[in-house]
Amino acid sequence: MATISSPLTPEAGKVVGEALQGALVDLIDLSLTAKQAHWNLIGHQFRSVHLQLDEVVSLARTHMDVMAERAIALGFNPDGRASTVASTSQLPHFDSGYIQDGKVVAGMTDILGGIVKRMRERVASTEQTDPVTQDLLIEATQDLEKQHWMWEAQR
Repeated sequence: MATISSPLTPEAGKVVGEALQGALVDLIDLSLTAKQAHWNLIGHQFRSVHLQLDEVVSLARTHMDVMAERAIALGFNPDGRASTVASTSQLPHFDSGYIQDGKVVAGMTDILGGIVKRMRERVASTEQTDPVTQDLLIEATQDLEKQHWMWEAQR
């Protein structure tokens, strides 16, 4: 069976692989959580929040693909299976059923804040181990921080 070799040392590979896998799980669950809120949203701010949730979904899907492809390019197998995301995600979730727009704004602000914190930790951990991966994490973090700001401004 052919495999993809990594240009990284085993020690650096462990750090980078964990950073990419963690980012992948955060981004997959963010896309699912935002879509769930998108479908069940109600309230006076419905239209603007509904559209903003789609922006988050699009951002998450774009960056999760980048993280997964970077992992495989370095010889690490990304794991985006539902069971893996469900068992390792650190994101809080909305309750089932209708969700008031104010609750969605508050929840998305908190969710994005947690992801940004973890992404910044991943950026720091990859500074010496793989600056190329760090650049990808920085780009994703920048986009997530912009979304966090936009959600927080609505509180």
